[in-house]
Amino acid sequence: MTEDVLTLFTRDLNRLKTEISQYQDEANLWKLDGAVSNSAGNLCLHLIGNLQTYFGSVYGNTGYVRDREKEFSDKAVPREQLLFMIAETEAMLKRVLPTISQEQLEEDYPMPVFDHSMKSGYYFIHLAVHLGYHLGQINYHRRLLDK
Repeated sequence: MTEDVLTLFTRDLNRLKTEISQYQDEANLWKLDGAVSNSAGNLCLHLIGNLQTYFGSVYGNTGYVRDREKEFSDKAVPREQLLFMIAETEAMLKRVLPTISQEQLEEDYPMPVFDHSMKSGYYFIHLAVHLGYHLGQINYHRRLLDK
C-alpha cells in the first residue's frame, strides 16, 4: 500500500508544482476574492505542512515543526520557494514511505489527529484525498483569479 500511496502523492505533488508554475502573475498566488478565503499560496503551504508533519516528523523523524497558523497567514512567499518546498516534500515522502511496514499500517496512527483513533493506512488514504481536494481548489483559484 505504501507504494500506491507514494505513487498518488508523487502524481499530485507534480500536479501541484504545475499549478503553482502556471500562474501568469505570481502575485495572484496570494489573491483572495469574495468567498474565496484561502489563496493558492496558503493552500500550498498548508499541504506542505500537512505532509511534512504527518509523514516527515512522525515517521521520518525529520524534526519538522509545524506552524499551522503560519500556513494560512504567510503571504507573498516567492513561487520558487514554494516549488522548492514541494520538491523537498516529495523527496521526503520517497525516503519515508518505503520504510513504513505493513504492521505499522495496521496500527493506530501514532499521534492524535481527530477525536478518534484510526489505523495508519486509513489515515494515509485520508491524507492523499486531502491533497487532491486542495489541489482542485488551487486549480479553480488559478483559473478564476489569475487574471
